Amino acid sequence: MPRKLSSISPDWWDYTTLDADIIEAAARLTPRDIEKLSRPGFKVVMYDTITEFYLAEALEYINAWKRSADDNPVGICGPIGPTEQLPLVARLVNDLGLNVRSGHFWGMDEWFLDGKEAPVTHPLSFEKADREMCFDRIEKQLRMPDANLHFPKADTAPYRKSWDAGVRCAVMQGGQGDVKHWAFNDPPQRTGKYKDAPPSVAEFRKLPTRVVKLHPLTVAQNARTSGGGNISLVPTMAISVGPLETWKAEKVSIWQAGNHDNPFGQRLTAYMISKRIADSAVPMSVLAEHPNVQFNYFRGGLGSCAVEMH
Repeated sequence: MPRKLSSISPDWWDYTTLDADIIEAAARLTPRDIEKLSRPGFKVVMYDTITEFYLAEALEYINAWKRSADDNPVGICGPIGPTEQLPLVARLVNDLGLNVRSGHFWGMDEWFLDGKEAPVTHPLSFEKADREMCFDRIEKQLRMPDANLHFPKADTAPYRKSWDAGVRCAVMQGGQGDVKHWAFNDPPQRTGKYKDAPPSVAEFRKLPTRVVKLHPLTVAQNARTSGGGNISLVPTMAISVGPLETWKAEKVSIWQAGNHDNPFGQRLTAYMISKRIADSAVPMSVLAEHPNVQFNYFRGGLGSCAVEMH
């Protein structure tokens, strides 16, 4: 029996095509239930204040770079959503006088416009945000050279090679989008060989850094979070780090403050990863197969799945 059509867009796969029992089980989870979803290889961490939440996220950069040396370089792959940790990273490096020149950084993704990556002059450029909010704020004598900053481009070959150039990725951070992605690993369109079923998890895990077409929900979300609601401003294609590179990271750390995904979404992926229910229609759930995943929550951002009319 074929899976049901998406409630969002029938031309796409997404979490609304899941069996109802998974949806219902996730929606019933209380914050205390979510904390109990930890298992070997998957850890749930709660933060009681938003200040502590973003400081902990920033400290993942610091702790990764402190492990780096010229003969053993270490890096971190970081998101744009969220961004509140980025100025904290620069402040910590400067105030601690931490020499991070041997450290590396991978940007997760970038917009794709007119056959190439969005220029750093674009108001929504992810590289622009990383540089202005973090790296340009680090004192020159402390920060890594530009060659150690790896941003995905339309020609993905140099970026992909950087993952196999002898630099360990201590942690890949991420946020979670409305369509349950990390980076722009959106579920695929429901067409061709994926008409009746989404890609297998094994197939999805082989996807490298690539140019992707964005799910309509992702476009709408980015308009809401970054574009003042102006959907026409948001590109419909992007360049995204792939699951292939994600599995090269020693740890995957997902940060959920309640600003990007909603109360239901924050529950669904934790439930699926905890129960080892991996489904490429819910890309984040594929991390159920990664050996070291941590979900970080701001307790005050978890909200409720109760039905309320507004």
